[in-house]
Amino acid sequence: MIEQIQAKAKELLENEQVSCVIGYETATDGGTRPAFIYDPDDVDRLVWNQQCHYNLVNYLHDKKKPPKRGADIPSVAVIVKPCDSRTINLLVGESQIKRENIHVIGLTCTGMLENGEIQTRCQHCTIRSPLVYDTLIGEPPTEEISDDFEDVAEIEAMAPEERLNFWLSEFDRCIRCYACRQACPGCYCTVCEFDRDDSLWIGMQNEMPEKYFFHTFRAMHLAGRCVECNACELACPMDIPLSLLNRKLTKEMEELFDHRGGMTTEPTPFVTLMKDGEISLI
Repeated sequence: MIEQIQAKAKELLENEQVSCVIGYETATDGGTRPAFIYDPDDVDRLVWNQQCHYNLVNYLHDKKKPPKRGADIPSVAVIVKPCDSRTINLLVGESQIKRENIHVIGLTCTGMLENGEIQTRCQHCTIRSPLVYDTLIGEPPTEEISDDFEDVAEIEAMAPEERLNFWLSEFDRCIRCYACRQACPGCYCTVCEFDRDDSLWIGMQNEMPEKYFFHTFRAMHLAGRCVECNACELACPMDIPLSLLNRKLTKEMEELFDHRGGMTTEPTPFVTLMKDGEISLI
């Protein structure tokens, strides 16, 4: 697959179909890191293995400096895993990126590794082939996987007080570094409520009420929008199981509205408003 990825990247750059290819390269620690390839001669830097866990779609837009209306947006190519392809749908549906400016190189996937084992998120991922792509590389696995939300069921089985204590103990480790927010492709507000020093909702101190509110507030904003890429949890330096909180809301949204974030470009019914036949985000 690596040779196919490199060949496609070189073709796109040489033909000037895109100005940049966003992919993976080997990091100094032996893992992988995002790579931004502008020169066709540099495509040999691109790699693909089971350590390519970053969601590269996060680099398709500048969260703090959104493009001005009418500005010329360069075309780019991005390598996506199946779960990442849901992010393409999410951001297109919310008018954050233009599909025509992106060449999606979709890769089939059997799961990413963490400490030599398949990541938990990959064990319940039902998508092994990208939902959106312009170029598909790899053979889709034939094994079918069902998501029974077994991880969420363990939390739901707890008594209310036990469940509260579980989350309080997890959130207590939070240092409010906002790495989860920065890594999340669904968090793109130009001015985040938690960066404001005049916020009516939360103070700047790092005590339990602020920690608890930050994580529950962010989870609610992602309800029906989370694409389960696990970028938030992978970025967390304190190993807080953030994906578990998001998956609880994913389960509720699927049961109540038959909706799962990023499966189509249709915005989530939980945070959208229909007015005069037009859909807008609340």
